[in-house]
Amino acid sequence: MAGHPGRLLFGRLAGKNAIVLCGRVHAYEGYAPAEIGFGVRVAAALGVGTVVVTNVAGGIEPALGVGEIVCIRDHLNLTGLSSLAGANDERLGPRFIDMTDTYTPGLRVLAAQAAQALGGKPLREGVYAGMCGPSYETPAEVRMLRILGADLVGMSTIHEVIAARHAGLKVLGLSLVANPAAGILSTPLRHEDVTSAAAGGAARMGELLEAVVAKI
Repeated sequence: MAGHPGRLLFGRLAGKNAIVLCGRVHAYEGYAPAEIGFGVRVAAALGVGTVVVTNVAGGIEPALGVGEIVCIRDHLNLTGLSSLAGANDERLGPRFIDMTDTYTPGLRVLAAQAAQALGGKPLREGVYAGMCGPSYETPAEVRMLRILGADLVGMSTIHEVIAARHAGLKVLGLSLVANPAAGILSTPLRHEDVTSAAAGGAARMGELLEAVVAKI
């Protein structure tokens, strides 16, 4: 899809074996939630123990600036869907999973330390709201999300993270703020602005990822 190259890379990152999924699929493209989490399932089957998910998101919290990287503390699944729906395969994980510490606290601490060591801004944490898309949210929806406690909003990540927790993996989530969410500013949202912000923040995200992996 637009903005996602769809490549699978194997190699070494910061001295560790790593699998990189360059791109993802989404529910709004017609994929079932279980299919969205398939890449995570493959990684788990190959022996991966920690998953770092990245995304670009709209900033609901006005203090978040475009280009800022935010560590996801928790999420709101507002898609109405789950990658665990349907018959459960006990070989992959239990029927019911606890989502209390979905985003592993220890990894969030490592990410904050890595960001500080890089000399940038302190790594703020936020709650990510996952929506179905592909339309961007209305200003009324953004106001609702803010009341619900969301700081960021996007159309991905949720189903991959649920699949990762089902598989018993540790999870770190990092969001790059690509734009103020609808209604925060008076300007309309354009996909090309989002992809431009993502490209502009890629180097900073890469530096932070390498620094985090080195600490794991």
